[in-house]
Parts: sequence; C-alpha cells; structure tokens
Amino acid sequence: MFAAVSIPGLSVLILIVLIVVFLLILFGFVPVGLWISAQAAGVKVSIFDLIGMRLRRVAPDKIVNPLIKAEKAGLITPVSKLEAHYLAGGNVDRVINALIAAERANIPLSFERAAAIDLAGRDVLNAVQMSVNPKVIETPVVAAMAINGIELKAKAKVTVRANIDRLVGGAGEETIIARVGEGIVTTVGSSNTHKEVLENPDRISKTVLSKGLDAGTAFEILSIDIADIDVGRNIGAELQTDQAEADKRIAQAKAEERRAMAVAREQEMLAAVQEMRAKVVEAEAEVPLAMAEAFRNGNLGVMDYYNMMNVISDTKMRESIAGPAAQNNDKK
Repeated sequence: MFAAVSIPGLSVLILIVLIVVFLLILFGFVPVGLWISAQAAGVKVSIFDLIGMRLRRVAPDKIVNPLIKAEKAGLITPVSKLEAHYLAGGNVDRVINALIAAERANIPLSFERAAAIDLAGRDVLNAVQMSVNPKVIETPVVAAMAINGIELKAKAKVTVRANIDRLVGGAGEETIIARVGEGIVTTVGSSNTHKEVLENPDRISKTVLSKGLDAGTAFEILSIDIADIDVGRNIGAELQTDQAEADKRIAQAKAEERRAMAVAREQEMLAAVQEMRAKVVEAEAEVPLAMAEAFRNGNLGVMDYYNMMNVISDTKMRESIAGPAAQNNDKK
C-alpha cells in the first residue's frame, strides 16, 4: 500500500522538476523580458524572431534596444538590416544614434551610408556631431624662411566640418595638418621680407584657403587662423657665414697647394744646380789629366803651360784690384 502511493508521488515530483528545468532553459535561451520590452515600446518583433537571432548567433539585445530607440525617434529600420550590419562586425547602436542625431540636425543620412561609414572604421556618430559642431584642429609649429633669410615660426588653428559624403575614402586630420603646413611654408617663402608676413599674417590664411586644401579629405575647411607667429633665426646670415668659411678653407687649401708646388720647384732647381756643380767639379778634375796627356803627346810645351799660368795669375790680380772699386761704384 505504501509503495503504491509513493510511486505516483515521485513521478509527479520528477515531472515538476523537468517542467522547471525546461522553463529555465526556455527563458534562458529565449529573451522573454526583451520581447516584453519591445512589445511595450510598439516594436513589432515576434518571439520567433528572437529565437532566430539566437540561432544565427546574434545578440538580441544588440538589435532590439537600438530598434526601440529608432522606433521612438520615428525612424523606420528593418530588423534584417540591423542583423546584417551586426554580423558584418558593425556597431548597430552607434549607427542608430548617428541616424537619430542626423535626423534631428536635418542632415540627410541613410542607413546604408551610416553603416558603410561605420564599417570603414570611422565614428559615424562623431562625424554627425562634427557636422553640427565644427572641430578646431591646431597645427604644430611650422618653420619657414622668407626671401631675406629670416626664419618665421607659425602655428595655425584650422576649423573643419565633417563631410558625410567623403567620410568613406577621404583623408583624415593628418592630411589637413600637412597641407596647411605646406601652405604656410609656401606663403612665407614667397614673401620678400619677414616683415611683410608679420604685418599681414592674414596673407597666409587667404593663400592657404584659396588652394582648396580640403579636396579629397573627409572634412570641409571653414577657416584658417594664425594663432601665433614668431621670428626665428637669421638663416640667410648663417648660410653666408658658412659660405664665407667654406671659401676661406678653399683659398687656404689652394694657397697651401701653391706653396707646396713652389717648394717642389725650388727643390728641383737646387737638385739641378747641384748636378751642374758636380759636372763642373768632374770637368775640373779632368783638366790636370788632359794637360798631362797633352805633355806626354807633345801637344803642350812647358812654355805654353807657364804662359797659361801667367795669364791666370794676371786675371786673378786684376779681379782682386777691380773688386773694391766695383763694389764702391755699385754703392754710388
């Protein structure tokens, strides 16, 4: 009797446990609370749509919550497009916020365009906000030299507004900064003196704006203002000084080369004189030999030799007598 009563009670208990487990699994897999929130907000999402999101590995809250915001803002956005953007790796919530901000600011922006901007890696919400509230980009200090050789250091503030149509494929802030810096260098470099730039710094702004530097970028330049401009080094004078120093070194090198050549020529002349002296000594050494040979051959007699010696002695005596007189005449 006891066993017959306990078996049905155990079966009911097991059934209740199974029902509770099934409900827990069901409510854990199916976001019923999210479905209730959608129904309360007037968003037409069925429970089967939420189950399908689970099966497609889509987080239902990443779709339903942005969909509720879009519905409240009066935007019509199909659930399938939101799921497709989520599966592509996009940020659905940011795209919906950008669409709401664009609609409030009366900026034409479609979901496809916003999704493309988001998938391109740009912050579409920030772009919409920048279209309403322009951003100021401050350039680093740009150094440029005028024609007179004086260096100027300028810093500019560029006011830009995002261009929604060029966000995909358009260049970023770095390109704007580089082009503005190039315009500053060009304007200062074409000025005759640095005083012209200091007196009219707006020349830089006008010249840079006239070049259309925002072409091909994701921004539209509204204004360029010179925030600061300072006088730097006198590069022209430094270059002239360096040139003079280089010319001096070249002249010194050439003078040293000429001196070395003169010394070489002097050494060559000394060597030639020494060679000539050696030949004279050699010739003088052969004279006694030649005279002795002449004596042996009978070509020179004793009287001839004495006559020659007398002539040599007379010549030396006359030179010694005429020497002091010639020196006195030279002094007079």
